[in-house]
Amino acid sequence: MPVLGRLHLITDTRGGRDPLPVLRAALDAGGPELVVQVRATSGLGDAEAYRLACAAAALCADAGATCLVNDRLHVALAAGIRGGHVGADDLPVAAARRVLGPAALLGATARDPRTALSAVAAGADYLGVGPCHATTTKPGLPPPIGADGIRAVAAAVDVPVIAIGGVTVARVAALRAAGAYGVAVVAALADADDPGRETTRLLAALR
Repeated sequence: MPVLGRLHLITDTRGGRDPLPVLRAALDAGGPELVVQVRATSGLGDAEAYRLACAAAALCADAGATCLVNDRLHVALAAGIRGGHVGADDLPVAAARRVLGPAALLGATARDPRTALSAVAAGADYLGVGPCHATTTKPGLPPPIGADGIRAVAAAVDVPVIAIGGVTVARVAALRAAGAYGVAVVAALADADDPGRETTRLLAALR
């Protein structure tokens, strides 16, 4: 598995947004330190998701960043991306591992130690854990688990824990102190006036 970046940028396609300008700015600022998770909201068909994944993969390749696809592993394979992330309602981790193969980078979602241990045993290389704080970028999420929830999961597993949900620069230090290896963001960059500058600030906080 390649060295996992500490800052994960999840693409934001809410309301028909084009995530590529934000992605370009973030990659210009962070390059190899970033992991890009291509998330195509339910309103996007597979053809649109495939085009987005191909474009993101090309930008990541130029910048030396890691590219993954959330949820739609068939899109990842079609776009030549050897990595993905699965949530609670997606393919089980063991099935996702069979789809992607043993060498692919595979992340899974967890919010408690039991689920986390099960995901790692099934083949997850890292865990996205949260929501840490309230967020509006993904509807229907359970209540936030806070830094204490991150701490409980990080103490239970030996893979990187990526904190997600309402992450801001000001919250990074507490999440890192709780055991998070890194953070995943959507709105922190998608809604930023200057995504490149905000990427630099997030990376500085993570260091």
